[in-house]
Amino acid sequence: MVGATPEMLEKYLPDGTFPNAVNAFLVKTPERTILVDAGFGRRLFDNLKALNVSPEQVDVILLTHMHGDHIGGLLRDGKKAFPRAGFYISKVEHDYWMNSGSEAQKAVINAYKDRLHLFDAQEPGDASADLIPGVKAFAAYGHTPGHAVFMFRSGNERLLVWGDLTHAMKIQMPCPGVAVTYDTDPVQAVASRKKILEYVSGNGIPVAGMHIAYPGIGKVKPGGENGYVWAPVEDNQSK
Repeated sequence: MVGATPEMLEKYLPDGTFPNAVNAFLVKTPERTILVDAGFGRRLFDNLKALNVSPEQVDVILLTHMHGDHIGGLLRDGKKAFPRAGFYISKVEHDYWMNSGSEAQKAVINAYKDRLHLFDAQEPGDASADLIPGVKAFAAYGHTPGHAVFMFRSGNERLLVWGDLTHAMKIQMPCPGVAVTYDTDPVQAVASRKKILEYVSGNGIPVAGMHIAYPGIGKVKPGGENGYVWAPVEDNQSK
């Protein structure tokens, strides 16, 4: 933890641990099957099969950022695992990894280069055009230089998939100023977190996160001094 006082750690992480997860999210619309991130890939394809979705049926991959626990399922035997999918990543993120990333990130980008779509992420609530119909991309820089989050809209319903905006919910909800050592820019990551927490809590927007323990989806409400409370959805709502 970066920026956590001993008092915070004693109050919110008394045993030094917190629940976590590595999630990916599948969103099906009448027009598209969309995969947001791909985790490590260890259980991804079994989970897709359980939903009667084959890799060939995925139309769009939206990538929040290019850490290994988000791109691991994108290649199989060195080739793209989703042969028909358009691959969407922020231009800032793409350029960072192509210039300074490891071979793993470059291999993924190169595998999907014929289906690659680069975008400029917007500020939360920006009324600019959708990235794809029903989906906007908002900037949440800091965890990585081009980390992005995705807002889905269907009628009056919305869902923000916020990627790695948080890692340790037990302390980062009541104390959003706490960062983690693997944030590229902890100060910027904190600023992004505070901005988006204020946005989703103020507008009653449900969120889903890649490192939120099951069910990984819920709502954020103001709670305490400059902090927030996490309310996960009930099991029957998340299915």
